[in-house]
Amino acid sequence: MEFNTISMIGLGYIGLPTAAVIASRRKKVIGVDINQHAVDTINRGDIHIVEPELDIIVHSAVQEGYLRATTTPEPADAFLIAVPTPFKAENGNEHVPDLAYIEAASKVIAPVLEKGNLVILESTSPVGATEQMSKWLAEARPDLTFPQTHGEESDIRVAHCPERVLPGHVVRELVENDRVIGGMTPRCSEVAASLYRIFVEGECITTTARTAEMAKLTENSFRDVNIAFANELSIICDRIDISVWELIRLANRHPRVNILQPGPGVGGHCIAVDPWFIVSETPEEARLIRTAREVNDGKPQWVLEKVQQEVGKFLTAHPDKTARDVTVACFGLAFKPDIDDLRESPALKIAQSMVTNIPGNILIVEPNIEALPEDFVERTSLSGAEEALKSADIVVMLVDHKSFKEISPGELEGKVVIDTRGIWAA
Repeated sequence: MEFNTISMIGLGYIGLPTAAVIASRRKKVIGVDINQHAVDTINRGDIHIVEPELDIIVHSAVQEGYLRATTTPEPADAFLIAVPTPFKAENGNEHVPDLAYIEAASKVIAPVLEKGNLVILESTSPVGATEQMSKWLAEARPDLTFPQTHGEESDIRVAHCPERVLPGHVVRELVENDRVIGGMTPRCSEVAASLYRIFVEGECITTTARTAEMAKLTENSFRDVNIAFANELSIICDRIDISVWELIRLANRHPRVNILQPGPGVGGHCIAVDPWFIVSETPEEARLIRTAREVNDGKPQWVLEKVQQEVGKFLTAHPDKTARDVTVACFGLAFKPDIDDLRESPALKIAQSMVTNIPGNILIVEPNIEALPEDFVERTSLSGAEEALKSADIVVMLVDHKSFKEISPGELEGKVVIDTRGIWAA
């Protein structure tokens, strides 16, 4: 099948890099997003997110006429959907997958679908979401046939292909990583694979839509369980006065042991979210996966309590001061080093909790953003690292950005240091 025009629905952290990489292969790409600012920014040849190398690729693709953004879908040969899949509360469960964005994307592209089109869901989704998307498309376009009713003879091909990229390395990994491609029929899988082969140098492996959906959830649940082990270990070591950083270094000298590094929790729209999709579908069976999520979700509260303990100790050592006189500097808000993405960030949750629960002055150091989220209160300010180190009584390391690793021990002298990443305390 020829793919002369490809439409990317959603121009965020996955959609825009994917659209740009495809356009760099000299394919016409129409990006669609409801965010007018993002659309205008891209059409100027600029980007609205932080991702290395992406600005150059987008600028070139726009200048050469291969990439264009709009708020209204247009006809294309293939449609790739990369929209959020958050949670919603339902019957007392706060972690029910919310497919509202996928439903909205389905309904918005339905009017421009034509016989022979391919629709791929890239959004990380619970098992069965691709089939549900195909049902929504069929309801909106009864004049076309879809795989759930017409199998290999359907007018529209439907598949699921989850991304598996690392923020900060998205452009490279979109090209180099293997892709798992699950069609609703074998023919759907093959057609979708032919699209990805336009820009993917890794292997394109075909399977069913349900298996592809579960593969992504499994990958991130595996990582979540391993991180939970490290995080739980850090809590245990703190209780019995052992350096978890030294302990892990020693344990990892075993030839078959590779313990990950603990942190303040787990963030991002993948590891912090995907395991709950499995738990939601199989609550009785997914016991280990649920426990790992609870351990990692509970780590931010543990960090907050550590900060509160240190505030108390500081006030005991300085009886002339009150809680309002204490200045705490939080280093990092993003969910991973050296990016601007705050989605599901444990560092963000910790900083917000500190603002609510600690009366003193809270300084936020996050070099990858220009302004704090709107829900921070007025007494909090975005600060530079040098200024924060001069002013702070307590310094909390939350995200190991490259620039933070360059801070010398001398700059921390006289400060109370809470290092959740082990770059200062190791």
